[in-house]
Amino acid sequence: MESIHPTPTNQNFAPEQQLEEVNQKVKRLNRSNLIIITSLIILISGLIIFSLAYSRNTKSFSLRPKPIQRIKKTSLTNPSPTTQSPTKIVDTNQTYCFDDKQTITCDKSYQDNHDGTVTDLNTGLMWVKSPGDKQQYNDAIAANTNVSYAGYDDWRVPNIKELYSLMDFSGIDPDSSETDASGLKPFINTDYFDFSYGDVSAGDRIIDSQWITTNLYVSTVMNNQQCFFGVNFADGRIKCYPNRTGGNNGYFVRLVRGPEYGVNEFIDHGDGTITDLSTNLMWQQNDSGQGMDWESALSYCENLSLANQSDWRLPNAKELQYIVDYTRSPDTTHSPAIDPIFKTSSITNEAGQKDYPYFWTSTTHQNQRATQSFAVYISFGRAMGKMNGQWMDVHGAGAQRSDPKSGNIADYPQSVGPQGDARRLHNYVRCVRGGI
Repeated sequence: MESIHPTPTNQNFAPEQQLEEVNQKVKRLNRSNLIIITSLIILISGLIIFSLAYSRNTKSFSLRPKPIQRIKKTSLTNPSPTTQSPTKIVDTNQTYCFDDKQTITCDKSYQDNHDGTVTDLNTGLMWVKSPGDKQQYNDAIAANTNVSYAGYDDWRVPNIKELYSLMDFSGIDPDSSETDASGLKPFINTDYFDFSYGDVSAGDRIIDSQWITTNLYVSTVMNNQQCFFGVNFADGRIKCYPNRTGGNNGYFVRLVRGPEYGVNEFIDHGDGTITDLSTNLMWQQNDSGQGMDWESALSYCENLSLANQSDWRLPNAKELQYIVDYTRSPDTTHSPAIDPIFKTSSITNEAGQKDYPYFWTSTTHQNQRATQSFAVYISFGRAMGKMNGQWMDVHGAGAQRSDPKSGNIADYPQSVGPQGDARRLHNYVRCVRGGI
């Protein structure tokens, strides 16, 4: 009978077979390990190459984690922080200034040099603090050229723009009948500059505090009377005063030194605007073309869109006076007192003559009677007045006076004051923008 043998198991393999199986397992394990080691070598090599490349493009390489960057917050409706409106910082509302012990003046426009001189920190001009006694015009001009004072020998009489730069419109125009100067406030900063009203006991009026400049009017006033443009720091005006000797108690003179101030440098942009490079102010080349009251003048400039600009405004008194050309007048150059680069409307004045308008400023001219209801204007044509029943140029082209801001012209007299200054109410406008 044939014997049947069971199928052998691993346990029943011969030793040679077992050894061969072990060798095969070792080979398989070695191949797996080789693959893992090779992969690790490739990975490490890649990291080294990346590290070298990164270090070449940065100042340093660190294994430390980078710090978290803070992200600027932006509005969801306005994601770009550069287009947001500037934040307005609330004012402290502190109206007084102090040093470490006491209250001091807040005005930083001037510097008292403690040697009898004052420096204007805006213009760089240095001024004599005390004017001394009144002088006749021609004597003052002759005696005050290259004067030595406070260690300087280049003092001179100022021009009209230099002197007007000291005008301070916090002053109050006295009533014409006023005889007592106590409690009055002049149109100059008396914290720095000495000032005197007219000496009533010597025959002056309170407002007789006119100050000399070198600017003679290129025409004449009051029927052929020669005059110079002076500043009245008592009533806050520019007028043309007689330069003849005698007839009054004279005028004050405040000497100045430094580079000449008030020299314009105009550029025509060809788009209806003019820039004065000396101030960086941009001006409307044409004027308003018609007269209007003061509030309408403010609105006219605020609503003006010209040369792709919409931030126009009514100029203040000093800005507008700065562009007056005192070498021109209707009688001598047949033009307004302004550079011909500007275009100025012509009018017919009270005497029936071809003339040029008064121009509004944004500056209020305060006085004892009407408080804040008057505004400053500059006359680029004849500054008309009525004397002895006749209309004439009484203060010169380039004068600065004031008119009521609003009202009905019929409610006002045609002329007022000692020289019968013409009342108009509806003055012209030339807008400005920008500035230093």
